[in-house]
Amino acid sequence: MKRDGHIHSPYCPHGTSDSFTQYIEKAIAENFTDITFTEHAPLPFNFSDPTPEKDSGMQPDFLLPYFEDLQQLQKQYAQDIRIRIGLEIDYIQGFEQETRKFLDTYGHFLDDSILSVHFLQWQNTYECIDFSAENFIAFAKKVGSIEQVYHLYYDTVLQSIETDLGQFKPKRIGHPTLVHKFQLAHNMKIDDTVRIQEILTTMQQKGYELDLNSAGLSKTHCQEPYPPFAFINYSKTIGLPVVFGSDAHTAADLHQHYKTLFPII
Repeated sequence: MKRDGHIHSPYCPHGTSDSFTQYIEKAIAENFTDITFTEHAPLPFNFSDPTPEKDSGMQPDFLLPYFEDLQQLQKQYAQDIRIRIGLEIDYIQGFEQETRKFLDTYGHFLDDSILSVHFLQWQNTYECIDFSAENFIAFAKKVGSIEQVYHLYYDTVLQSIETDLGQFKPKRIGHPTLVHKFQLAHNMKIDDTVRIQEILTTMQQKGYELDLNSAGLSKTHCQEPYPPFAFINYSKTIGLPVVFGSDAHTAADLHQHYKTLFPII
């Protein structure tokens, strides 16, 4: 099975308008047999998106059309490729009940899904840690240091794994080292080996899958996958299931770096 389990869509408010068909036809041409569209789910209605354009999640009114479009495409391409209907769900500390209610309402539409941390809580505010290098560094100054942001991020990822979000909680944890995205911008060498191993081991013990996310290799200030290469091998040694994800927000980025990562997977 040749699978890409993390793909965005024309419904992404900060992506492109590339059609579902463009993604699907490219996947078929590159001999992929299994893909999941994991659009950013709508954020909790009472959560204020801290990004300038407030475009981190899908608009709620688009959710059912998204499902309906994919259901039709599943039928249309049934003989060519397996298309899974999914979402990328944000774990936001303090909004667990809202997230569980969302999953209880819409989880039956999902074939697959990802649970990710993009927002960190500090005191009474939230920061989107992957928005820009400038924002990340400014947030680190508020928190105290780059290292403290790393610890806050890993603590939040652990909470996402441990929290009961109901029967439809995603079984795959998204890009668990996303906090590395701007590591070449802040240029601080943080030894987070123990924390990453802790995350991966907890995932394995709790029965989760790893989103082996190739997007970081294309990020100017990251230049590595999420998680880094050494931890892909570590995941294999502890028996943690790994699912490749390109995290494509354009059809051009679909399956990015698959050939680099596949020999390791």
